[in-house]
Amino acid sequence: MNNTGLYKQLDSYVRSSRSEFESKLAELVETPSVSSDPERRADIRRCGELAAQYLRDMGVKAETISTPGNPVVMGSLVTNLKYPTVTIYNHLDVQPADPSEWNKAPFTFYKTGDRYEGRGTTDDKGPALTAMLAVRYAVQNGLPLNFKFIWELEEEIGSPNFEYFVKRNKGHLQTSSILVSDTIWISRKQPAVPYGLRGLQAFLFKLETHAKDVHSGLVGGAARNPLGELAQVISQCYDAKTGKVKIPGFYDDVVAATKEEVANFVNSGFTTKGYQKAHELKTLRANMKTEADVLKAIMAAPTFEVHGITGGYNGPGVKTVVPYRAEAKISTRLVPNQRPAKIAKLVKDFVRDLNPDVKVETPQSLEPFVGDFEGAYADAARVAMKFAFGKEPAFTREGGSIGAVVTMQKHLRAPITFLGLSLPEHGYHAKNENYDWGQTSGGIKMFVKYFEEISKLK
Repeated sequence: MNNTGLYKQLDSYVRSSRSEFESKLAELVETPSVSSDPERRADIRRCGELAAQYLRDMGVKAETISTPGNPVVMGSLVTNLKYPTVTIYNHLDVQPADPSEWNKAPFTFYKTGDRYEGRGTTDDKGPALTAMLAVRYAVQNGLPLNFKFIWELEEEIGSPNFEYFVKRNKGHLQTSSILVSDTIWISRKQPAVPYGLRGLQAFLFKLETHAKDVHSGLVGGAARNPLGELAQVISQCYDAKTGKVKIPGFYDDVVAATKEEVANFVNSGFTTKGYQKAHELKTLRANMKTEADVLKAIMAAPTFEVHGITGGYNGPGVKTVVPYRAEAKISTRLVPNQRPAKIAKLVKDFVRDLNPDVKVETPQSLEPFVGDFEGAYADAARVAMKFAFGKEPAFTREGGSIGAVVTMQKHLRAPITFLGLSLPEHGYHAKNENYDWGQTSGGIKMFVKYFEEISKLK
């Protein structure tokens, strides 16, 4: 194909697609597809059908596939059986949103200049539509590729039924490569291509010591206090000031990031000041002395985090009761070579030795993932990012998890590339989530260039 011909009309295509992109993004944002809320099941289904229709409208054979939980949108556009196939993964479910925390209604689409605000704009509805529009242009201009789409509706709750979907549709999902657009740059000034994800093992620590909340004036000093005991257990699991985990064996399988990897992390455009501003962090842990320390901590080191403790009285003022039960919500982020099952056993055994009355449940687990930052697909990502955004990307790791990635790696056995478009200031999982036309327009160009590069691979 003549490369000049491919790109001759690309700028005008991007400009002409803007109103369509904004209209579709508005429809998706105003469909509150909150996967963690059972009352949103109808909205989830509606979101899936809406997305499937978008694909059908551009000639994709698309359907919503049922699972024991939420459906998955699956699409296929075969132009020639001899061509390689790229599968594009995104998710269309979103995090909950508390309207009292937002400047505007979270499930109403707002446009101000080049900025789009609303839950799901950047995570992950905006990037999904960006990739879709790039596919349409690639097909219209004869790029020798076939395309498949997987749009999930349970990613925000750990993809509990994604493996069910993949196993039952494996024959339809065979592919040459996979493209995931659900990741974040470190800075708007520096594109980033992640090649790794941390895994996750979640825990519930539960302790019940009597039958009801009781007056501390009558039992205080004699009765056990489950909140206090759980706090003691947690404090023995890790040092909250440094994040260092005290559980024997926790770090045994950790593979430290190499000097080359850390240098790439540092070259991502990261600054501690910008990081704190983007996430509204007043201070960092005392052992975070350098930017490399922060980057290793969030990209390449495991964690132990306390997400919530419940029990006793939570109303205004002080009610002098000794609570009868308490629960702590905890997770560990895991890095390559750490296995969730092993970490779960280590934690359970450690807590049992500290306090045998504490029940430990493990409601969720995800394996870590590490791919390549060298090779043909990484080179294609470099070329595409530079073409669209003017700079070669830094290769980083993501601190979060995408459960579907590990499942696709396991069952589809195809190279996986991350080409995300979200920025720290976009409010990923936070209040006032937003996306912007600059990332959209650049993203369409990036995807088209990436498609061209991988279409040349044997």
